[in-house]
Amino acid sequence: MKFDRRVKKKRRKKNILLSTILILLAVIFVIPIVFTICNSFMAETEIAANYGRIFDSIVGSGGSKYVSETVHLKFIPDAVSFKQYFTVLFNSPEYLLKFWNSVILVVPIVVFQLLVALLAAYGFARYRGRIREMIFFAYIILMLMPYQVTLVPNFLVSNWLGILNSNWAIWLPGIFSPFAVFLLTKCMRRIPSGIIEAAKIDGAGEWKIFTKVCLPLCKSAIASVCILLFIDYWNMVEQPLILLNDSDMHPLSVFLSKINNGEVGIAFAVATIYMIPTLLVFQYGEDYLVEGITYQGGMKG
Repeated sequence: MKFDRRVKKKRRKKNILLSTILILLAVIFVIPIVFTICNSFMAETEIAANYGRIFDSIVGSGGSKYVSETVHLKFIPDAVSFKQYFTVLFNSPEYLLKFWNSVILVVPIVVFQLLVALLAAYGFARYRGRIREMIFFAYIILMLMPYQVTLVPNFLVSNWLGILNSNWAIWLPGIFSPFAVFLLTKCMRRIPSGIIEAAKIDGAGEWKIFTKVCLPLCKSAIASVCILLFIDYWNMVEQPLILLNDSDMHPLSVFLSKINNGEVGIAFAVATIYMIPTLLVFQYGEDYLVEGITYQGGMKG
């Protein structure tokens, strides 16, 4: 009994320590988001009074980044102001144009990459062979390579195809990215073979097995892939900078870095608007994301 009590006491201490560490990490990650949202409601004069020294030292003469005075980080504005949002939403259509550029670039990539990945994953999962395993291994190697490595080849191929400085230069590499194929293949390979055999005995063909058996069992994994793809491509910067020469076609993720020192308040407002889609996607897809990660062969582990 004493030994069991000691074990339980040690486990309780470990759980408390682990929970404390996780809470601290969560607070650290949440602080920038809360800071950005709260400061987006500050007036320009208040932002300049609190953080002007930082921005002046960064963009000032000589390129010095030394902050000579104490900066007051504030989360609660003295007076709530909606001027920045009014400017962004009504007086400066350029910001909304960049927002819709992001939507136009990201949504087709998520939709069509998912379609390609589902069909490819079904083929890799259902039919084994040396050639298919070699192709799947090549997919894994491509996934391990950072995008910056393939950026120059993508630029050369886009230039050769004549699609440079068009949305297709962003869409095509994104649609055929191996990330979703890898995850969905692993998910479909965990489906018990007995379920597939039972569907065959009932007279189901390949298309029915794919649509009536595999897709429902991989629903959580599909939702997880959609969430991860959306967040990844919503924040892309290198691809538009290299493959889109026309700044009017750049998404908001690129344009955020170009907001000058005189529009710091607008930068907070635009950043807040830019975070809304990713926060909503994660908020409504959190359960699917967790379930998709813990999925084990049609069962939750």
